[in-house]
Amino acid sequence: MPDFFVDPNIARAQTIDSAFYTSSEVFEACKERIFASTWQFIGDEGLVKENGDVYPFTLLPGYLDEPLVLTRDKAGQVNLLSNVCTHRGNLVAEKACKLNDLKCRYHGRKFNLDGQFLSMPEFKEVENFPSVADNLPRLELVKWGKLLFASVAPKYPQEMFFRDMIQRMNWLPLGEFEFKPELSRVFDVKANWALYCENYLEGFHIPFVHAGLNAVIDFGEYATELFFPYSSLQLGLARSNEDCFDLPPDSTDYGKNVAAYYFWVFPNMMFNFYTWGLSVNVVEPVSAGECSVKFFSYVWDASKLGKGAGSGLDKVEAEDEEIVEAVQKGVRSRFYKHGRYSVNREQGTHHFHRILTEFMRKSGSQ
Repeated sequence: MPDFFVDPNIARAQTIDSAFYTSSEVFEACKERIFASTWQFIGDEGLVKENGDVYPFTLLPGYLDEPLVLTRDKAGQVNLLSNVCTHRGNLVAEKACKLNDLKCRYHGRKFNLDGQFLSMPEFKEVENFPSVADNLPRLELVKWGKLLFASVAPKYPQEMFFRDMIQRMNWLPLGEFEFKPELSRVFDVKANWALYCENYLEGFHIPFVHAGLNAVIDFGEYATELFFPYSSLQLGLARSNEDCFDLPPDSTDYGKNVAAYYFWVFPNMMFNFYTWGLSVNVVEPVSAGECSVKFFSYVWDASKLGKGAGSGLDKVEAEDEEIVEAVQKGVRSRFYKHGRYSVNREQGTHHFHRILTEFMRKSGSQ
């Protein structure tokens, strides 16, 4: 395992060791050191609209591969639970449906929709039963408007990841945003998840890779703001005041021609606010050289779809895929190990690399 290090001084720093993108050992280490201990987007409250609704899913399938279940109990409370029976480990809920309680079909153990143990056949003679260990483990659930986030083993409080984004966008009525599955996408990319993220984290490539987007965004005014410790913002300002946000006076950005807010939250989430709504992008690791990128579209003003910085997203995605897949081929070269950073244009990538080294080093020493 390489001893990853990135100098905190961007002017002196070299990029993270290329082994991060190519090593199967590193890829496996990221599972527990990074992804198990951070927060993941799991959808929104529309998955369990009514009391009694149950929605089983797998967190980062094929990687963390953790079976979980989202429920809305009789009191209307949304709960996130382990979907593994505390008797013999069978999956408790197998499909989205409406239930009065959760019942394992293997041996009949029952739980309330909040995870509390209810009953179990043939267990009268068992001593010290039931105990707290017989309840379904309950996970902390982070809510922002309708949006839901979870972590299987959170190392740090959610405020360290989401606070700055929530404060910056507090003027938006996020509860009015409607999920549109027909506008959502899944892209399979032949590149390491971190390569995809760092491409997102710099606008340096926009004039070279995204001609359409460059015509809308004022590259000279494109700015990156580093939120510490675990998020950042790229503020996309338009060349004119057309197709921009109508910002309220109490907004930090009032008076600016903001065409898009590009927020990133460590390790793998992007929140792209356009005048029409929000595109949540989640980069899911598949292998050292592959990832799956999921776009979840939430529409606020349908009349603005197809306009400004939030138009042509499929084309922008195709351009990004092409370039990061070429980079993935390049970083495998025996002649490449590190690069350098543009001090003015790659602050976001440097920030990301610094966080990666923090998580890989701290977790590895425990």
